Amino acid sequence: MGDRFTFHPTDLAGCSVVRRQVLGDERGFLSRLFCTQEFAALGLNCPIAQINHTYTAQKGAVRGMHFQHPPYTETKLVTCIRGEVFDVAVDLRQGSASFLQHHREILSAENQTALYIPDGFAHGFQTLTDDCELLYLHTAVYNPEAEDGLHAQDPQLGIQWPLPITEMSERDRHHALLENDFTGVAVS
Repeated sequence: MGDRFTFHPTDLAGCSVVRRQVLGDERGFLSRLFCTQEFAALGLNCPIAQINHTYTAQKGAVRGMHFQHPPYTETKLVTCIRGEVFDVAVDLRQGSASFLQHHREILSAENQTALYIPDGFAHGFQTLTDDCELLYLHTAVYNPEAEDGLHAQDPQLGIQWPLPITEMSERDRHHALLENDFTGVAVS
């Protein structure tokens, strides 16, 4: 136990890059996606409430930047199981030393890397290849009344997407830019 994952903290407190140990032989491989005991070291002590699977067909598409307001904030573990994505987490926590800063990470089926995103963060990604699939483990059930988002191209966020954006949902295109009085998300 304890040897299937390595956790690498980012500059955003609580947000970590997770690298999985792959066990393989001539038949193929086994890669553990989650272990309650090992993730407790990151502070994940509540159960996984929902698992989502996304498919994005076109290279250059952007999904995000999504989050939920209290009391429905959620911790996410994001894993790419097909293709390659440029994954981004933005710190929205009120009073955080890294408020509105972001971390970006390349996630792919090949690199066996995931991003652990704590409560109070927005999340989004851009596909770097066609036919990308992601798995999301969430600690809270989706609540449509609590959902919100930031505009992925908001200059205050300063996210430099690696490719021209080829596709974005109507909802994501219409997220407002941040106002100067935005104080963030209160998390306990």
